[in-house]
Amino acid sequence: MSDKLTHLDHQGHAHMVDVSDKDITKRTATAQAILLMQPATLKKVIEGGLPKGDVLATARIAGIQAAKKTSDLIPLCHPLMLTKVTVDIIVISDCELEVLCTCSLSGKTGVEMEALTGASIAALTLYDMCKAVDKGIVIRNVSLLEKKGGKSGDWSKGNV
Repeated sequence: MSDKLTHLDHQGHAHMVDVSDKDITKRTATAQAILLMQPATLKKVIEGGLPKGDVLATARIAGIQAAKKTSDLIPLCHPLMLTKVTVDIIVISDCELEVLCTCSLSGKTGVEMEALTGASIAALTLYDMCKAVDKGIVIRNVSLLEKKGGKSGDWSKGNV
């Protein structure tokens, strides 16, 4: 890991990093978000009993769209040609869902921000679609789980 903040120039001004001299490598990243909700809410999500329709399918599509739009949302992110985005939503207890977003490409810069954006927006979409029956839903643990490829090599949250 570098001690240097790459998005700041020598005067401390924000700028977009020049990646033109970087090698093209296969890069992947996976991020998560956890949603904590009432058990009755999760049951409605699983059974399709919410007024807005198929909550899980809508959240998956929202996460994929968000990953593709990351550079429009985060000012210094490069626009990337993602080759794959997956959003999986997993029941991990009677009151918790885990959102996993994985992004891949062959390119000059990593896809960590795209994975984090996809997981975050999928989680926010789940909240939006469930808030009519449960305004107390908590979104937590939005974090990078792993990244592979690039000059800095592989990284896993489990190895920290």
